[in-house]
Amino acid sequence: MLAGLIVTMGLLGLAVGSFLNVVIYRVPRNKSIVSPRSACPDCGTPIRERDNIPVLSWLLLRGRCRSCNARISYRYPLVELACGVLFALGAARFGFSWTLPAMLIFLASLLALGCIDGELLLLPKRVVYPSLGLVSTLFLVATIATHDWHRLIIAALCGLGWFVVFFALNFISPRALGFGDVRLAPMLGMGLGWFGVGNVLFGFFIANFVGAVIGLTLIAMKKMDRRQPLAYGVFLAIGSMIAVLCGPQLLNSLHLVSR
Repeated sequence: MLAGLIVTMGLLGLAVGSFLNVVIYRVPRNKSIVSPRSACPDCGTPIRERDNIPVLSWLLLRGRCRSCNARISYRYPLVELACGVLFALGAARFGFSWTLPAMLIFLASLLALGCIDGELLLLPKRVVYPSLGLVSTLFLVATIATHDWHRLIIAALCGLGWFVVFFALNFISPRALGFGDVRLAPMLGMGLGWFGVGNVLFGFFIANFVGAVIGLTLIAMKKMDRRQPLAYGVFLAIGSMIAVLCGPQLLNSLHLVSR
């Protein structure tokens, strides 16, 4: 049963990843994500249904447009594949639970926002706020179904607390932390706080650790300047994904070792 859920969610993730590609490209450019149909950015030819199968179509077309032979970015299949993997891992982690739908939306939102921030140093409100609303609603549904109100209260308090912390950091040093990260903070706090306060701190630690390693590596390789801003949203997304998928187990293991 669980294996079937993992496969099903993995396939669903591939389809969701295809939609995320639309969001990643169109939202920062203030375009509708509903219409018109997806088209080749070079020749403008609408993409046929048979050429819109996640990952597979890109492979069959060898990464090129059928009409004009222009190259199609590697980002498209990579986002689809990443979303499929995240959904499969989420299904393996949470199984047939009320937590699963909220976590899938949480992971998909982080993937889209991380890609946008990595490309444009931007965390659009048109993605952040709907994602926060969906995740919050699904947490409420899960709470009503399980009657675990304590968990929802902790998650909500973590969301509020993380907003206050990020707002203060932005107020102290706007150049170090953009307001887009402040907007994202409540969703991160809620998503990670669903598993306890320790998981919020763990996700924040992982985000900063990964950011520091990548930043110092790029500086050492002279690929970037010390004053050049890093896409912090990317590292927040990575840290949060790791914390959601394996944070509670790692924290429990550390607790057992310390005892």
